[in-house]
Amino acid sequence: MSTAAAPLAQQATRWAAVVVEYESGDLLAACVRSILADDSAGPVEVVVVDNGGSGRARAAVGGLSRVRVLVAGQNLGYAGGANLGVAATDAPVVAVCNADLHIEHGTAAAMLARLDAEADLAAVGPVLRNPDGTQYPSARTMPSMRDAVGHALLGVIRPTNRFTRRYRQLDVDPASSRDVDWLSGAAMWLRRSALDSVGGWDEGYFMFMEDVDLCWRLRRLGWRVAYDPGGVVVHEQGVSREHHPFRMIVRHHRSAYRFAEKRWRGAKRVLLVPAAVFLTGRAVLEVAARALGARPGRPQVSG
Repeated sequence: MSTAAAPLAQQATRWAAVVVEYESGDLLAACVRSILADDSAGPVEVVVVDNGGSGRARAAVGGLSRVRVLVAGQNLGYAGGANLGVAATDAPVVAVCNADLHIEHGTAAAMLARLDAEADLAAVGPVLRNPDGTQYPSARTMPSMRDAVGHALLGVIRPTNRFTRRYRQLDVDPASSRDVDWLSGAAMWLRRSALDSVGGWDEGYFMFMEDVDLCWRLRRLGWRVAYDPGGVVVHEQGVSREHHPFRMIVRHHRSAYRFAEKRWRGAKRVLLVPAAVFLTGRAVLEVAARALGARPGRPQVSG
């Protein structure tokens, strides 16, 4: 890894948090307050990007110290909102977060300690828990073609199938710190110099897969991505997405195709047509199942 990074402890402002907000209601204020309360790594600067444009974000958190609200003017999507927020701060580490999170005290210190100690580490993510205390599989493997198809076909109806287990690393000890292929973008601490080296988040993804793509591009340049259970974040999944569940299903599958189109090269590109047919069919079936009530509940962070 040729990119040099100064120790974070030698820099004036240690970290900032960018919260991408879209109709999260009362959860936004609770999220921001939990970020401000985690002073384990020193004071934090918080930038809230209001993708909804309703003005509710400013009303909810605009009066809090060390918090700025940026009204996007339109829904930029998660990647676009993240880039807008990152550009508004000079902090050497930026945590990009969903607005429906609660960050437990000590998480910031654990994440920054890893980045401070390992100059080639671009991104680190904590344990991500559901509100009921169960762990969400936020640290994952870049799936092979076989595992991707197997997970897509069986992941919903039989989530413990072998393809999904490999992809979601379900058999790995969740208490073990490790390098991973990618992390959930719901809560990711990023080294700014690494993020700059890949040009930020890809705004071609409106929603879903932008985290997979970012980690993939970072690793292609020689940066590392890691999961560290020293931090814990509780995530109320899919709060803003439940307003448009069918649209989110379609966007999820479009994003999966976009990533395949970016990643596949050479002879493998002949698979793009069958991939498009497969993803379209899967999206239609998922929309139909949700419309018929077969899959109640909120959409997840990612597949």
